[in-house]
Amino acid sequence: MFDQNYQFTCVNRFLQYVKYDTQSDEDSASFPSSEKQKKLSRLLVEELKQLGLPDAHMDEWGYVMASLPSNTNKNVVPIGFIAHVDTSPAVSGENVKTMIHKNYRGGDIKLPQDNQVIKAKENPDLKNMKGFDIITSDGSTLLGADNKAGVAEIVDAVNYLINHPEVKHGDIKICFTPDEEVGRGTEKFDVKKLGAKYAYTVDGQSRGEVETETFSADSVTIKFHGKNIHPGYAKGIMINSIKITAAFIESLPKKTLSPETTEKREGYVHPNSVTGNEELTTVKFIIRDFQTPKLKKYEAMLKKLAQKTVKKFPGAKMEFTVTEQYRNMREVLKKHPRVENNAIEAMKRLNIKPIMHPIRGGTDGARLSFMGLPTPNIFAGEHSFHSKTEWVSVQDMEMAVRVIVEIAKVWEEKV
Repeated sequence: MFDQNYQFTCVNRFLQYVKYDTQSDEDSASFPSSEKQKKLSRLLVEELKQLGLPDAHMDEWGYVMASLPSNTNKNVVPIGFIAHVDTSPAVSGENVKTMIHKNYRGGDIKLPQDNQVIKAKENPDLKNMKGFDIITSDGSTLLGADNKAGVAEIVDAVNYLINHPEVKHGDIKICFTPDEEVGRGTEKFDVKKLGAKYAYTVDGQSRGEVETETFSADSVTIKFHGKNIHPGYAKGIMINSIKITAAFIESLPKKTLSPETTEKREGYVHPNSVTGNEELTTVKFIIRDFQTPKLKKYEAMLKKLAQKTVKKFPGAKMEFTVTEQYRNMREVLKKHPRVENNAIEAMKRLNIKPIMHPIRGGTDGARLSFMGLPTPNIFAGEHSFHSKTEWVSVQDMEMAVRVIVEIAKVWEEKV
């Protein structure tokens, strides 16, 4: 039974963490992509040491790792809890000013800056938040709940376990990572060093989420080569690669295979960057589907359309490159049902209805699973990621702490 008199620390920790600007940089070649992420990571090392984890440390890459030793005589496999410190490059995370909207009564939440409104119709989970306390920014920045809420919840769960030795658990491994938001969170991750057999990323949305399936993902880069010359003397000579690219993009399917026209288990082909000039234009795509073989089908379609377009511009050339990004973690997790089942059991013990649905995106857990660390994702209470209307409820954060503690208990009991 969870101590009903326990004074949660997750909210106060979270409000402190969001003061640190940890925005990652998708254009940086360094690792981590921004040094400022390490400022929060250094604080986390000190906090974990103060709690009683003397092995807490940050390595040269900015990964924070620590261990809470087993307090049971059972042979329990070590499990890990992972969250990321960085915030999205899309919206500023500097000088975050937080607000707590106590006892939410329903409807839209108006923020004082930039005419930002958290609209109830765009946030269906708000209907379950009446009477809860909602944390937001003032609307001038993102909040940083993605994923500092998860960081705070993990630290609070460690605090609870240390102060409640009657709760039996095996070895608990903690890791806070950089650069998740730019898709590089596992680039320098040392699975062997962490020492966990299984792990959970605490980086989900709605209370009850246990996410064990992601998109499989590739990226495609297409370079259209034209021929440039002074426009005053271009007749019959210039081949404008920008126009080639425009014709190619116009040839893409309009009613299918786009993020704006797909949902649930439908995949998509998404152009997300175009740069260039008359001589060379580069267009980049992200390719997503829950069925990995379909990626090849989509890529073949793109290549065929690009080749067909180039033929309309005599003298033009095209380069086509595919880069594997990550694969559906279900391919690994289905071989390790315990890691999912124990999370579901923990939810049920807390009277939370487990929500099982695929993630229309990816997580560090997808890559970690294929690196030998089966890692599903559980909720942290984050909503409206990567936006100035991001929010999280106090009550969901506290429930996430309970879930982490309960997962540790379930693993110990089910040896």
